[in-house]
Amino acid sequence: MNDSTAPHTRREARTHRAPRWIRILLPAVLILVWFAGASIGGPYFGKVSEVSSNDQTTYLPSSADATQVQERLGDFRDSDEIPAVVVIADDTALDDAAVQKISDAAASLPDTVEGVGSDVSPALPSEDGLAVQIFVPIDSSADLRDAVNAIGDEMRAAAPNGAAVHVTGPAGFTADLVNGFSGIDGLLLGVALLAVFLILIVVYRSLLLPVAVLSTSLFALTVALLSVWWLAKAGILLLSGQTQGILFILVIGAATDYSLLYVSRYREALRVNTDKWAATMEAIRGSFEPIIASGGTVIAGLLCLLLSDLKSNSTLGPVASIGIVFAMLAALTLLPAILFAFGRAAFWPRRPQYEPEVVAAENGMPTRGIWVRLAGWIRRRHRSIWIVTSLVLIAGAVGATQLDADGVPASDLVLGASDARDGQQVLGEHFPGGSGSPVYVIVPEADLQDATDVLLAQDGVDSVSVLAADSPSGTVPVTADGITAFGPPGTPAPAPTVADGDVLLQATLTTAADSDAAADTVRDLRTALHDDIPGSLVGGVTATAIDTNDASIHDRTLIIPIVLLVILVILMLLLRSILAPILLVLTTVVSFGTALGVAALLFTHVFQFPGADPAVPLFSFVFLVALGIDYNIFLMTRVREEALKHGTREGILRGLTITGGVITSAGLVLAATFAALSVIPILFLVQIAFIVAFGVLLDTFIVRSLLVPALTYDIGRAIWWPSKLGRGKE
Repeated sequence: MNDSTAPHTRREARTHRAPRWIRILLPAVLILVWFAGASIGGPYFGKVSEVSSNDQTTYLPSSADATQVQERLGDFRDSDEIPAVVVIADDTALDDAAVQKISDAAASLPDTVEGVGSDVSPALPSEDGLAVQIFVPIDSSADLRDAVNAIGDEMRAAAPNGAAVHVTGPAGFTADLVNGFSGIDGLLLGVALLAVFLILIVVYRSLLLPVAVLSTSLFALTVALLSVWWLAKAGILLLSGQTQGILFILVIGAATDYSLLYVSRYREALRVNTDKWAATMEAIRGSFEPIIASGGTVIAGLLCLLLSDLKSNSTLGPVASIGIVFAMLAALTLLPAILFAFGRAAFWPRRPQYEPEVVAAENGMPTRGIWVRLAGWIRRRHRSIWIVTSLVLIAGAVGATQLDADGVPASDLVLGASDARDGQQVLGEHFPGGSGSPVYVIVPEADLQDATDVLLAQDGVDSVSVLAADSPSGTVPVTADGITAFGPPGTPAPAPTVADGDVLLQATLTTAADSDAAADTVRDLRTALHDDIPGSLVGGVTATAIDTNDASIHDRTLIIPIVLLVILVILMLLLRSILAPILLVLTTVVSFGTALGVAALLFTHVFQFPGADPAVPLFSFVFLVALGIDYNIFLMTRVREEALKHGTREGILRGLTITGGVITSAGLVLAATFAALSVIPILFLVQIAFIVAFGVLLDTFIVRSLLVPALTYDIGRAIWWPSKLGRGKE
């Protein structure tokens, strides 16, 4: 017997101890269990909207002013309604007949459009006579998109020919977001799967193997979605459109990456094992540690988001972690079962041959190809390579200072056409910019007039009213002289609605509710009111945006260092070293900085985006560092394995050569899946898609292929300090 084949023969003999019925039954049961889970979970792709919400106030911390105001609005109003503002404008003045026709159509909306409340205002003309606005309350439980579309259709039918009709306000912008996220279930998933399938076809030059890998990813996503749906239904998790989109992409990308690693090990095992059960067991043993380590690192990074004050951030941690768990499980159970069932035929037409003599001659490493040439280049020019790549990456990272991540107006969240954005612009040309999106102020009844005086003293406040159930419109104006009375002289002013001793004031701003000027006005109001009337609460659309941005900036500052520390500790335990993990984390951070810097320059000067949400750098960092470190884990676990046999420097070159193909394929897959997020016309997702996709490509082709191997090769054995492997001479 050839000595080179003896260890494999003995290993096959040990695996043959497993009874034949187990080798048949176990893979069949695994495939059936996953198939059953996917069959049950499949229909839930169309039911996510039942348990998700895109309302910002849902995700604010309970201590935020805007949250407390939102929770108390129901005390002052009989129903939980979201206001829509219909604005109709023409180039010529609207005569009385036209205004009356519009008012009549508005009055009929509660009967013609499902979800519209009864307190629809009449058509309110602008001072220039060129426009009217109508306030239309929509029940929060209604289908906002359908209601907004139906309102627009009804009012266009009543408007004069040639007049512009828009539905804006909070309901209009929410409907735009719903429209933007509507492609998640079909378009996003389809584009992501198609991109991955094409890459796998090129990588494997096979039809069956890409189908097996994609099935693994899709089954993992389906079962993960099923689990998340029921947790959201039970109120344990919160689900939003952005969380759903990220879950889809993360599971498809991660499951495919883990599958690629397993397939690589399985192909290696088939070359030295005649028995496919033996090859399967060997492949599982070889891929188990890096897959678990990689997935565990991603999960640890994601769970750091639980420290976030914003529930939209904190809920993403467990939701995405659930997805990663099922991605790992599918890659380590379903895919091995499928490939065991097909054996070498899964690789047709390029079936791996049983050739232990060839493997022995190769000494476990390819003898030709781009990775062999790259390893030789690193052997000769390692110091020049890591110095030059480091300088290039650092230069790119300088651009990160150009990223404006202090928040964007609600009107710019949706890319492309937006009826609500157009309507807000028209509204600002003829009415106070904040019409339909007032600032809510809750104060004790005794302080009503004092609070009104504070509000009216602000230049950014156009008018103030107070909720009054006795008023036909539901509100009554408040001036410096007090509550305004309606009717003949001597008619008493309506009494304000009082709840727990408090009243609800509404301040209409002179500027659009999502503008920087409006934010400055609300911040000034809060300061003035808290000084004069302690305990007063300020909420509304503008206040919600302020509280969301402030909480997001706080989260970014807190969570990023913690993620780095957690990943550093995991790498130290995994590699049994201190120096190597520190260097790996530093290279990944520099790579993130470069991705952010390049993105900032493109966002500002090429795409001309209005800015970025404060959560964009946070999410991009968590994904890039956690996922980018994956490739370093794949590489360095193999390097350590090879270093134990061949020494550190030789182990680095062998590890790079052996893992080069699979890690590059994994990087391309992950970059393609995240890039697919850009088909959803939401600014937040498009920006994350670019940063993560570009960053993954940087990690794949620059950091993992050049910087890390060259740097560690230059350092040599000391990279494993202080472990035993780092002692002595090379």
